[in-house]
Amino acid sequence: MVDASEKNIEDETPQGTWHTRTADNADIGIRVDKWLAGWTELSRARIGALIEAKQVRADGDLVHKPTNKVRQGIEYAVFVPPPVDDTPIAENIPLDILYEDDQLIVVNKPAGMTVHPAPGSRSATLVNALLYHCADSLSGIGGVMRPGIVHRIDKDTSGALVVAKTDRAHRYLSKQFAKHTVERVYICLARSIPKPREGRVESRLARSVYDRKKQAVVRGTLSNIEASDHGRHAITNYKYIKGFGQQPNAAVGVPQVSMIECRLETGRTHQIRVHLAHIGCPLLGDPLYGKQRAFLTSKSPGEIAVKEAMSHFKRQALHAASLGFKHPTTKEFMAFETPLPPDMAGLLQALEQL
Repeated sequence: MVDASEKNIEDETPQGTWHTRTADNADIGIRVDKWLAGWTELSRARIGALIEAKQVRADGDLVHKPTNKVRQGIEYAVFVPPPVDDTPIAENIPLDILYEDDQLIVVNKPAGMTVHPAPGSRSATLVNALLYHCADSLSGIGGVMRPGIVHRIDKDTSGALVVAKTDRAHRYLSKQFAKHTVERVYICLARSIPKPREGRVESRLARSVYDRKKQAVVRGTLSNIEASDHGRHAITNYKYIKGFGQQPNAAVGVPQVSMIECRLETGRTHQIRVHLAHIGCPLLGDPLYGKQRAFLTSKSPGEIAVKEAMSHFKRQALHAASLGFKHPTTKEFMAFETPLPPDMAGLLQALEQL
């Protein structure tokens, strides 16, 4: 005979499954999300989402926080809805197409568009738009969720991106990215000025231990990637282009904002955003890595104009301005350039007044 506290009871319904278990003395004080994840085989993030969706109960009462502590003798129940078919559907979303043939398509992705479906962004992605535009002619190597996707740029980063239409093109382009022969140039607007004005940031990047949404430079690996085997090797080459304003209480010639050109050798998650923030130049508008200080240190017309422009600028000031690669069949080197989008161009115009 097995005690009810030592076994998991699953009650399947047409709408989903209830998982129940009664906590015993050894479970007291454990975070409820950690404890539930341990025996339901769901992730803690998934448990947290179910708590938020009011699908977790303790003796019939709703559990409101994943940080609640487990109590002895309480029956906990987790309701898991049935799986949803997440296969992306074609959506008639306009695309800014820079080039297209039977092997690939190059698009100018707008800020605010996610590249492929993910939790929280199941529709209105670039993949949904491509499925409509290209029908069944996207490479299948990326899987059902990422057909044709060879590389990505962040949701709130704008600019050039290439997508493979055939498996051959996907493999050929992927090799170029792996060998770091693809030319990728980004334009960004950042606080302060990099020192030196032109340089190379090389480190390992890994998920931050303090914030799971962020990436971070692995301790000790800046310019010494052999210091740790944790994280992924990342290289950003940068060059100062132009400065705007004068940073208060700083040496003459230190601008409030710099326009910086970044050339990527690798393409890690949030790479430019992390690297520039690490060297003291966080991107304007960056909600994760930027220091969102007010600009108004005086009542000059220029700073008032910048403050107004920043109030309407709701993303990191980063644009994929140039993309170059060899065509998978002709082997011809192809290069594409995209102008700054209107929101970033408007911010730049305001900065010119500093």
